[in-house]
Amino acid sequence: MHPALAPFRFQRGQLEVKNRCVLAAMTNKQSHANGHVSKDEVAWLEARSRGGFGIVTTAATHVQEDGQGWEGEFGVWSDAFLPGLTSMANAISQHGALGLAQLFHGGMRAPESLTGLQPKSASENLLNDEGDFARAMTEEEIHETIQAFGQAAQRCEAAGFHGVELHGAHGYLISQFLGEATNRREDAWGGSPEKRQTFLHETVKEVRRQTSDKFLVGVRLSPVHRGVGITLHDALFTLKSCMGLELDFVHVSCWDINQRETIGQNERTFTEWFADELQGQMPLITTGAVWNRGDAADAVGQGGDFVGVARAGIAHSNWPEHLAGNDAEPKQPPFSVTELEQAMLSPRFIEYMRRWEGFVDP
Repeated sequence: MHPALAPFRFQRGQLEVKNRCVLAAMTNKQSHANGHVSKDEVAWLEARSRGGFGIVTTAATHVQEDGQGWEGEFGVWSDAFLPGLTSMANAISQHGALGLAQLFHGGMRAPESLTGLQPKSASENLLNDEGDFARAMTEEEIHETIQAFGQAAQRCEAAGFHGVELHGAHGYLISQFLGEATNRREDAWGGSPEKRQTFLHETVKEVRRQTSDKFLVGVRLSPVHRGVGITLHDALFTLKSCMGLELDFVHVSCWDINQRETIGQNERTFTEWFADELQGQMPLITTGAVWNRGDAADAVGQGGDFVGVARAGIAHSNWPEHLAGNDAEPKQPPFSVTELEQAMLSPRFIEYMRRWEGFVDP
């Protein structure tokens, strides 16, 4: 058996996953402008559960109205969204997958063109060459946002999701607090590596406070993010600090699992660095340019307990089946519009994927 097809049992709630294959969160812009989930977005996720993924993660969903990062993004900041969220959670779980909602706030990457408000962040940060700035959050706003993460997680549990993934990667609000370049505060929320962890720590605690003991909570981290000032050393510091929290998994977002980084005299992949720090104390999801059986085996060999895919999962709703035998290599891009429609992508999602050079046939 391929190692990524082995079952796994989480300690919290004794939740069992049928395999280690994870559909990673993927922006798809398929939902409605008012934040409500669309049938297209539900159908896209349901197809991946039906296709055999053990864990299916939603696209990032904003926990406050002013946290929206892009068009077509569904929200989780109001009880009005519960019917759609319930439909989504049920569609995922009815085929045997665990459903995770990825919670986030765009912070300085929540454009005023969408929210009607000046973006906010850990500190005042330059947004563009025209001199536009994100403003620094007040103490009250920080507490309100942390509470909003907790309330959003509570809604997700009420809707039937098995857990949430807190999006602390890719330069959004949580990572803006973690990053030295974007968090230059001189209060309890910044000013030292330890204080830059506070926003994440308090968010995890609030999510735990507002959800049940069986609900899964994890965090996604970038191993390096120059835009907010996170080095691998910083990421490992955050990872170590997370080990004292009530988390059920950590997700390292590598972009390419074979990329290597050196600290001192040691050169390793990002997954190896994270796995070495965790020492098996917490499950590790790793993603980044995984496409076939060999890539998935490499991800596990580097220390990943779970293997996440995005683009491979977009093209192949049944991607885990490609790990089960020595069948042909899963087709790689470009894909025809017909092939993507058969994979349950809506016209809007297909158009969005044209931004990925060479993914869609001209």
